[in-house]
Amino acid sequence: MGLPLRKNKVETPPPTCPLTECMAMLRGAWAPNVLWYLSAGSRRFGELRHDIPRISARVLTARLRELEAKGLVTRNVVASSPPSVEYALTDLGHELIPAIKAIVHVGMRLKSQGTSKRKAATP
Repeated sequence: MGLPLRKNKVETPPPTCPLTECMAMLRGAWAPNVLWYLSAGSRRFGELRHDIPRISARVLTARLRELEAKGLVTRNVVASSPPSVEYALTDLGHELIPAIKAIVHVGMRLKSQGTSKRKAATP
């Protein structure tokens, strides 16, 4: 028999968790990477493929469509010959960049700690 479930003492929970809402924006393979590379300015599809070499064209297309539907990315058709499309961050997309930078910073610290621990463990 398990322990009795205690009542949560939080007064009024928000209708939806803000953290969950924010993380849902970053959901999907490669979505944070796409946002990261768009943070410096607009990029064409081929440029994003070059920036993220391990992403397939199919997945990049899917991520860009999802990010556009979420209001994080805009798609601008450039009248040129041949026609091309440029993607850029919206204001909401730019608001996520500091959070992504913080995650990158922690990841770099974790990576350096893992490297120093491996060096210390080697005889």
